[in-house]
Amino acid sequence: MTSDPLFLARSRFTDTLGIVGKEGAHLLYSLSRLGKEKIDRSWVERLDCDAELAERLEAFVSRFGRMQDTIGEKLLPRWLEAQGETPGSMIDVLRRAERLGIVDDAALWVSLRQRRNQLIHEYAEDPERFAEAIATACRNVEILVATYNRLRNYATEHMGIPERSLPS
Repeated sequence: MTSDPLFLARSRFTDTLGIVGKEGAHLLYSLSRLGKEKIDRSWVERLDCDAELAERLEAFVSRFGRMQDTIGEKLLPRWLEAQGETPGSMIDVLRRAERLGIVDDAALWVSLRQRRNQLIHEYAEDPERFAEAIATACRNVEILVATYNRLRNYATEHMGIPERSLPS
């Protein structure tokens, strides 16, 4: 086992990339289970009498939050560390990722975090706002998946990590 800090950082990065890949697959599955119905106030009100729908939503919300957290709090900082950089605050990491083409808009990522918090706290308070938060989260799944894919591509194209060394 090596004690080279860069090797260890790259290993942590690729391990976390694998975790996020699995989280993405689970999130896409949960999104598909929500169906194609319009998510509005009446859809939210059905949650009280439709346990299966409520369970599917809970799985989606949990997986959306988990993937967003893992990318923002672990994967992006570890990606910078794997390149020998010292990550700063979350907003600094997001701005760096934006400059390097990993995220399109750092401010949008900050709003994803706020959306996650709304998904957790709005449910009992305001069905209209909760429906809006769910619908927006559903649309934003592609941002999370695209970020994962860009990091994976960046690893092979710019960091010299062979495709076969990355988790599938």
